Amino acid sequence: MAKALLGHVGGPDPRMVAEMRRLQRRVRDLEAELVRLQEENEALSSSEVVHSVKDREPALT
Repeated sequence: MAKALLGHVGGPDPRMVAEMRRLQRRVRDLEAELVRLQEENEALSSSEVVHSVKDREPALT
């Protein structure tokens, strides 16, 4: 059973290991970009709220 899972007696295929590492790096890069974009979005959203409050005209009294 273990031999069938590994593909052969020699262990994991080096090409498969290299591809797995490449995909893991890609996932880490995408997760880092996601965090960066979320932070940028939060910063833009909070600055828009400040601008919209400042741009309002005073209410009539």
